[in-house]
Amino acid sequence: MTGHTDTATPAATPATTALSAARRRRDLADLRDRDTPVDLVVIGGGITGAGIALDAASRGLETVLLEAHDLAFGTSRWSSKLAHGGLRYLATGNVGIARRSAVERGIMLERTAPHLVRPLAQVVPVFRDTPPLGAVLPGLGFVAGTLLSRLAGTPADRLPGARVLGPRRVAGYVPGVRREGLRFGHLNWDCRLVDDARLVTAVARTAAGLGARVITRARVVSASGTRVTVRDELGGGSGDDDEFTISARAVVSATGVWAGETTPGVSVRPSRGTHLVVSAAALGHPTGALTVPVPGETNRFCFAIPAEFGRLHVGLTDVDATGPVPDVPEATEEEIGFLLDVVNRALATRLTRADVLGTFAGLRPLVDSGDGDTADLSREHAVLTSENGLVTITGGKLTEYRLMAEQAVDLVVERTGIRAAPCRTADLPLVGAPGHPDPVGPAPAAGGRLPASLVSRYGQEASTVVAESLLDRPLDRVADGIDVTRAEFSYAVTHEGALTVDDILDRRSRVGLVPADRAAAEPAAREALAAAGPG
Repeated sequence: MTGHTDTATPAATPATTALSAARRRRDLADLRDRDTPVDLVVIGGGITGAGIALDAASRGLETVLLEAHDLAFGTSRWSSKLAHGGLRYLATGNVGIARRSAVERGIMLERTAPHLVRPLAQVVPVFRDTPPLGAVLPGLGFVAGTLLSRLAGTPADRLPGARVLGPRRVAGYVPGVRREGLRFGHLNWDCRLVDDARLVTAVARTAAGLGARVITRARVVSASGTRVTVRDELGGGSGDDDEFTISARAVVSATGVWAGETTPGVSVRPSRGTHLVVSAAALGHPTGALTVPVPGETNRFCFAIPAEFGRLHVGLTDVDATGPVPDVPEATEEEIGFLLDVVNRALATRLTRADVLGTFAGLRPLVDSGDGDTADLSREHAVLTSENGLVTITGGKLTEYRLMAEQAVDLVVERTGIRAAPCRTADLPLVGAPGHPDPVGPAPAAGGRLPASLVSRYGQEASTVVAESLLDRPLDRVADGIDVTRAEFSYAVTHEGALTVDDILDRRSRVGLVPADRAAAEPAAREALAAAGPG
């Protein structure tokens, strides 16, 4: 059903949410042969593009999402993996971003993605040598953040309020904290993502289940408001043979830091945020995020956040990333040293360069205002329309992806007159979340039990992941010390659109964040691809 029919409502019987090589090939063939326009083409398979595809498909629009690489290939997999309430922006007086972030965080936590969004304790230790202002300001900010959560409708039983902790309670959350001179700590509750790339995949698959065509390795080489020329990067043809044109009633570019390359006149000033991956054992396996003020700053912090596979992610930098935009940004030694220096101020045993198991860096797509430090540039998003009719959305924050998508589709509907149902994504459970209509696989055999890590990543889909596995020994780990099962690698290929080893290791499972883990798990990834065949 397309949006310009008499009744613009989602299809009564959803398509399958499974993304695979075979589905990709069928969708490309259908689009090559098509001689009528689709309703909407979305360029970019990050969180914003996937969100727009979901919003449009859920309103009944015939939607195509095109991604030059893989889902979550760019900035969307390099975030701090937080769904946070915008407390920093409240402190700088940007109440609008803070309020919107708190509302959107609550939507994910309570309705759309409770299987991927979890409450996270943030602890700011205060020592005898902490400056007076530094001892007070975090607590005031946390109280304001609690008020913001309540105004956003998030109840205390989901995110408790801020409070002051004694030294023993601080160490309970972060055993590796420095005890000498520790006076007390400020506690705040925010949210973390099980994984940012998994969120993108869940959004894209939910869109696919509503009929959207989600096609990776499909590079848009030119675009206007009503037409795109796309090249099949896996076509294997002789150049022109792999290119074809798709007509559309509207085209939206959601290419993030690459927006300037697809849309003339759009200026994006990337800011690099670097993280370190260290063993959680180095800090005593903390259950909360250690949060340490950056010296000389009143509103900047570094943190060590609990992550999967017994790791911690230590971040975050905010530096100008000049020059050409790389496909995969890299951390600098200067940034690594900066993060270690800041976090070590609060640790009993200092982290060294040898403790760094891996690094990752992402580029924030900041809308260029022409001056100022990147740390001071607005995190507001912008929805722009070029002279040729191409709509571009860039800037913003991961937490606000749903709202950004809603605004982009609203603009498309207004400009084109496409008949569309109202936005419903605020109450639309993503695949894996309670309430999503995807069938659930059979329960484990009597006495069997699914690994907690598997349930954590897949929610109500967990039993389906095992039941659909093409690999034997589905619950065996892909490598020693990594709590990812062989079934998950198989599911990445058969249901999550993974086409290569890199897709499996670097975006569906995130094992690749640590090079040693990546090498250990690569044979299982190759086995999963071989088991699925060419599709």
